[in-house]
Amino acid sequence: MTKIEFFHDAVCGWCYLLSPRLRRIATKYQIEIEHRSFVLQRTRAEMVARFGSMESAKTEILNHWQQCKEQSETPEKINIQGMRRAQFEYPSGLNAALAAKAVEAIAGHQAHWDFFDAVQNTHLQLNQNIADINVLLALAEGLGISTTTLFELMFSQRIQDAVSADNVRARQFHIRSIPSLLINGTQVVSQTLTEPMLEKLFSDLSIKTLEETTS
Repeated sequence: MTKIEFFHDAVCGWCYLLSPRLRRIATKYQIEIEHRSFVLQRTRAEMVARFGSMESAKTEILNHWQQCKEQSETPEKINIQGMRRAQFEYPSGLNAALAAKAVEAIAGHQAHWDFFDAVQNTHLQLNQNIADINVLLALAEGLGISTTTLFELMFSQRIQDAVSADNVRARQFHIRSIPSLLINGTQVVSQTLTEPMLEKLFSDLSIKTLEETTS
């Protein structure tokens, strides 16, 4: 079985494109998906340091959204104008990462993925503030996760350490951008692969695995 470590951030438009493609491909091949958080900017100060101001951050990020929209199979799910009109500052993905790792601790990697996709849709299509704890708790509740348990867990040292451990894992493999896929602990693909590209990647891996087991 091929093991994929999927490094992502809830605010990343390119991750929003890759996730459903990866889901579809995962149904065709024997692939184990492990989710890794990779928060691009953890705080408002980091956002300002990266972009110069919160206003500039929103402008540049929405330019990225436009690029994502042009390459999306479902461009209607990327609501640029809605986010442009939003009154809150562009959010960090840190709280979403903490909540996702807490969901994972409660219910496993598939639940992490379901929650992550729900958060991304809430961010990019519905344009809600995913830094807001209440927004995250409502999404978890919709997936059948206890909000009381989640709230207690997501700010625990255990979950903070889990998010930090994912960052350490990324550094070990020189991962600096997302989305990134770490394949079988050896090969890194830091690119938003199209579905045909994913198909070829996993088809080649399947052939290679078969050759190795029969040689």
